[in-house]
Amino acid sequence: MRLDSKYFDRIRTRRKREPETEQAPPTCQWDGCDKKGAHRAPVGRNAEGQFFLFCFEHVKEYNKGYNYFSGLSDGEIARYQKEATTGHRPTWTVGVNKAAKDSPLHSEIRSGAYTRVRDPFGFVKEGGKGSGPRFPQARKLKSLETKAFETMGLDANATSAEIKSRYKELVKKHHPDANGGDRGSEERFRAVIQAYQLLKQNGFC
Repeated sequence: MRLDSKYFDRIRTRRKREPETEQAPPTCQWDGCDKKGAHRAPVGRNAEGQFFLFCFEHVKEYNKGYNYFSGLSDGEIARYQKEATTGHRPTWTVGVNKAAKDSPLHSEIRSGAYTRVRDPFGFVKEGGKGSGPRFPQARKLKSLETKAFETMGLDANATSAEIKSRYKELVKKHHPDANGGDRGSEERFRAVIQAYQLLKQNGFC
């Protein structure tokens, strides 16, 4: 290749970088101190991300008296701590979900007293505009629940009001003060109370 070729003129070489001058470390910002300020200390509330630069001795001194909540009342401090649990992001209470208020109890779902029906306009539920579900489903009862209904002398589809009414009637009838000391009536009294408690615990009344 010829040394006087035109292609040599197009070749560009990078300039050598000049060595960067090292910046002198900042001095301590403590009044009257000329040591190196190698340690950061927070400026304070409403100045997040900003720091003072102190030497080791003065950063310890500064941190001893540092109080982020300085100037705030107890109520403001409590509010800040509460908001800090969610990262100071807005939250909504569970109560804003209107459907949660009408959601069934766990015991109702277990006993089959609640049927999962999507009813946004309230046509099916009690007190709604409609005449009720077209095909009401029978409750699925366990053996103890079936026995409790039999003890109360009620049908499995008895309403909460009917169960309570029947309970009051049987308790009044078989109460020890009203049965004249009859042992059989006393046992019946205990059985009625146990049956009612079981139905109540399982969400029937």
